[in-house]
Amino acid sequence: MPLHAVDVDRFQAFRPRLEALAYRLLGSASEAEDAVQDTYLRWQAADTERIEVPEAWLTKVLTNLCLNQLTSARARRETYVGQWLPEPLLAGDPMLGPAPGGPADTAERHESVTYAVLTVLERLSPNERAVYVLREAFDYPHREIAEILDLTEAASQQILHRAKKRVADGKARTEIDEATARRIVEEFLAAATSGRTEPLIRLLTEDAIAIGDGGGKVPARAKAFEGAVAVATFLRGLFKPAEAKRKLIGGAPDIHLTTANGAPAVVAVVDGRVVGVMCLEITAEGITAVRSQVNPDKLERATRQWAATDHGDPLFRALQP
Repeated sequence: MPLHAVDVDRFQAFRPRLEALAYRLLGSASEAEDAVQDTYLRWQAADTERIEVPEAWLTKVLTNLCLNQLTSARARRETYVGQWLPEPLLAGDPMLGPAPGGPADTAERHESVTYAVLTVLERLSPNERAVYVLREAFDYPHREIAEILDLTEAASQQILHRAKKRVADGKARTEIDEATARRIVEEFLAAATSGRTEPLIRLLTEDAIAIGDGGGKVPARAKAFEGAVAVATFLRGLFKPAEAKRKLIGGAPDIHLTTANGAPAVVAVVDGRVVGVMCLEITAEGITAVRSQVNPDKLERATRQWAATDHGDPLFRALQP
């Protein structure tokens, strides 16, 4: 049954929030878009005149669709080629939610979309992830979370306590300011292109890791590099010019310093196409994680966002002899 214009407008007004919620629950922009579209189809089929609180109804439908998706995604990721990393969102992407520092932004909402936290959220059960995101990122009270997930309030509180501990245990705890982070990234790029490992080792923590997601379509190591020396050696080789690398990605990439998922990132672009997004996890002790998304299927949205924004001149062109 076709919706009245007022019901369409009501859904569209809430769509950005639904997309931001779905992305945090799934770690995939494309899957988030599908979940929101499925929610719309259910809204279209519902008797909207009998729905007293549309926002609550839509949130419940979307969240449960995402829970089903998370359950099936776990099985799919067991057969995924190599490491699985979330789909990165570049600065300005509306799926990130409110702009940092804006009236609707909070520290918890900002942190919930960082690449570091999204990676940790993959370790939670679907229910733990849903409770964590609904409470920490969107500030839903436990009473509403309980209604959305068909839990008791006490169960919701217990699940949140467990999820917060697992998230805290899985991510770096020390934060630094944006200006310092940018300086460290600039030093990182200078070191990575110097052809020497020593400058990189000095920027990395002793227990630093490097992970790449190629999805079986772009070469990426199946296991993470661990330790400052191993990570530095890998990065030195990654940035070393080679004709085979240029052929693989279609040319010499322009390297830009930007943000992805609200944190410092290095973006490689060839002829307007994003071919890699490297997200850095930075603490006061140094760079503790380098997570690189090079699976082309997970970079299509980043390429569209890149084309829609002013990103300035590249810092340099990589892989040039």
